[in-house]
Amino acid sequence: MLDHSSKSDILPSGDPLTDMLQGLRLDGVEYGRCQLAAPWCFTFPKQEDARFHFVAETGCWLFTPEGEWEELTAGDAVLIPHGAAHMLASHPGLEPKAFPRRECRAICEDVFDFHGGGSGGQSLLFCGSMRFNLDRLHPLMRMMPDMMRAQELMKSEPTIPHLLNAMVSECGMSRVGAGGILARLADVLAAQIIRSWVEHGCGNAKGWIAAVRDREVGRVLAAIHAEPERDWTVAELARLMGASRSSFAEKFAQIVGETPARYVAQVRMHQARQWISRDRDRIAEVAHRLGYDSEASFSRAFKRIIGTAPGRMRAQAA
Repeated sequence: MLDHSSKSDILPSGDPLTDMLQGLRLDGVEYGRCQLAAPWCFTFPKQEDARFHFVAETGCWLFTPEGEWEELTAGDAVLIPHGAAHMLASHPGLEPKAFPRRECRAICEDVFDFHGGGSGGQSLLFCGSMRFNLDRLHPLMRMMPDMMRAQELMKSEPTIPHLLNAMVSECGMSRVGAGGILARLADVLAAQIIRSWVEHGCGNAKGWIAAVRDREVGRVLAAIHAEPERDWTVAELARLMGASRSSFAEKFAQIVGETPARYVAQVRMHQARQWISRDRDRIAEVAHRLGYDSEASFSRAFKRIIGTAPGRMRAQAA
């Protein structure tokens, strides 16, 4: 168990966004380079994993999860955190086709190259599927919008051209370990998309962006996610924000959409879910790790928030 008294002064010290991104990791599923000649229009159906698209050369059009066409220019990037259905096209109005993943040339494990479309102007895109280290029902993931768009990412982030050159190089040389290197480069690219989206205020000012851009609430969220096993009290969180309990609780609920106690409970139980289903930890160990006096009391709290008993979840994972 953590020594709460000694940990009280060892909290995230950077800006909230940096602290959140440090805890929010992405594991690569697959990556690809797509060279597409107009006309073309491909659909990407809903999936469990997140998707990202980076437009390296020549713009294209995106049919968003909200059902609207948006023009993407060279240097734009899009992250679809929940894997919502969307389309990409050389221009709107074309007959959509499913992206022909089976026709892609394998460069190495989980890395592909695709050439397709017609005979017109060519667009170069880097696409990928990635898996967050948090499940989709985690409160932090639920606060994320269906789409994060970083406009002119190449201009605002001087490291992007170097990242792209490195990705092109790894795709072209088919060297040993290319998949692992591409995975790390794509992780950095996705983090850059999230950071640029937040810093430039894209989208509305509610939910995730409002939470991480507000330094006070963002600092509290970063602390909760840095120590999900800690049984945070409202008084501790209010003290961290430098506010009274009532004013803290009111501001937190207004921005995050949950009471502090409810949010902490959700984060703790979703962390427990990861330990049980992903790490195969014993339920008694998880209960002790979270400070519960008994496995039964932990199981009741787990089922109340997750919706299923921890024993059943562990059996399904096995």
